[in-house]
Amino acid sequence: MSEFTLGIIGGGQLGSMLSIAAKKLKIKTVIYCNDQKAPAQNFCDEFIHAQYDDKNKIYNFAKQVDVITYEFENIPFETLNELNKLKTVLPKPSVNRLIQHRLAEKDFINKLNIRTTRYVYIESKEDLLPLEDFLPGILKTTTMGYDGKGQYPIIDIKDIETLNIDFKNEYILEKLVKLKKEISVIITRFSNNKYEIYEPIENTHEDQILRHSKIPAEIDQKIFTQSKEWSIMIAEELKYIGTLCVEFFIDCNNNLYVNEIAPRVHNSGHLTINAYNVSQFENHVRAVCSLKQIPIQKLSNAEMINLIGKEIIPYRENPNLNDKQFFYDYLKKDINEKRKMGHLTTLK
Repeated sequence: MSEFTLGIIGGGQLGSMLSIAAKKLKIKTVIYCNDQKAPAQNFCDEFIHAQYDDKNKIYNFAKQVDVITYEFENIPFETLNELNKLKTVLPKPSVNRLIQHRLAEKDFINKLNIRTTRYVYIESKEDLLPLEDFLPGILKTTTMGYDGKGQYPIIDIKDIETLNIDFKNEYILEKLVKLKKEISVIITRFSNNKYEIYEPIENTHEDQILRHSKIPAEIDQKIFTQSKEWSIMIAEELKYIGTLCVEFFIDCNNNLYVNEIAPRVHNSGHLTINAYNVSQFENHVRAVCSLKQIPIQKLSNAEMINLIGKEIIPYRENPNLNDKQFFYDYLKKDINEKRKMGHLTTLK
């Protein structure tokens, strides 16, 4: 095992897969997580359970590692900033702070002359009343929230009266587009104009949770090229180091919109483990640990299905796979209705 140690904040399935990728590269991993049951402890070399504001534990964690990364974006900026004074944190904390705030994120994207859906900042229910031209829309908390959490569809003006939310939080209202499909682009940036970018992935959601991803995406050359160009522009402007996901909407008129940026490896990129010579996880480890950049090559078309809640049970009992199927169990102990428990990738 190498003497180099990667610290990972967060212990979910993405932390697990980063640990697996690091082990392949002979890099030790230490995971710091506030969830005592975090599944990534099954895959890392050392696991630290503590709260994200525990300064003593944070300091001891930093002493054990050479560089630090994270598997999800809802980590207090103060924690990442303090860690960055002790050891390099990649992606840099300022990137995470920007992307944690939906209004700041969309303003940043628009300043690059990249299209997003129309949006407006909301402080109270009264702010919504004159905004009928933004409907149908979706009200989102400006911070926190994923897999549909903190999101409230508003179809028409009457729905505003039935909203049962706490306006102590900040929100933005986004106008819904007439959606044709959703895609994502995974890019790993190593340094200025040095990156590896995967082909666009077509995604299907159910109840605002990613259900299915596939390559190739059924899109035309214009969308294929534009989505990759915009992803490169975003990664370069952020001076990003590591793997980044840009999520896109395509409307019925074939217009492309950036939905949001995920400053980390991403669920839609799970199929890269089997479909490419270098996965998004390995590329992230290579980038943040300053390892050699290897040109990516697609080995196969593929599709990935998330196994949610009890859907994991028959796969745990008897996967019954063929030689083109790959089952991944995240080893989460508690099976909850809308929880991602594993995934199945099939090569085409």
